[in-house]
Amino acid sequence: MKKFDDSFRSDSIKLICGIDEAGRGPLAGPVVAAAVIFNSETFIEGVNDSKKLSQKKREELFPIIKNEAFSYSFEIISQEKIDEINILQASLLAMKKSVLNLSVSPDLLLIDGNKIFQSEIKAKAVVKGDAKSFSIAAASIVAKVVRDELMMRLAEEYPQYGWERNKGYATKEHIAAVKKFGPSPYHRKTFLKNILSGEQLAIFN
Repeated sequence: MKKFDDSFRSDSIKLICGIDEAGRGPLAGPVVAAAVIFNSETFIEGVNDSKKLSQKKREELFPIIKNEAFSYSFEIISQEKIDEINILQASLLAMKKSVLNLSVSPDLLLIDGNKIFQSEIKAKAVVKGDAKSFSIAAASIVAKVVRDELMMRLAEEYPQYGWERNKGYATKEHIAAVKKFGPSPYHRKTFLKNILSGEQLAIFN
């Protein structure tokens, strides 16, 4: 994975920033994006696509990534904004803002997926980048851990949805709870159209 990132390095490209998001699919909660820059010498054993790691492993790697990164940041975009501009645009906005939050400006952005956001910095979309790029994989871990911790905190406020287990994703448990208790303020209205009737959504609005 590190070799993938190193393949882009040159005299003009020294600082490479990996960018990824977590939370595009859930029914509830925000989308979170992270941006991570490492020095060319830095390598962290175990860093991989966050989806391939256990929660325990992600939580172990998270402080190491923060400590070893040349610069890192993350951005949280609320469920209200997701409903307003759609999840794709919200994800791209989170990614763009995570880059703007960095303490230094990178020379190249490696963005997970097949879309890039408008940026003055050279950018490359990398399909399945979290499984190819060391810096994107690190960003995927940061974004996932930040979002999971947020959903676990929200679960204390709204325990009926089981967010500490499903993190807002559309599990059978979560869907049944939405039908039984109705949506919370943290649910994405545009994601509930196939679950709740128009009348129920109107009450929510």
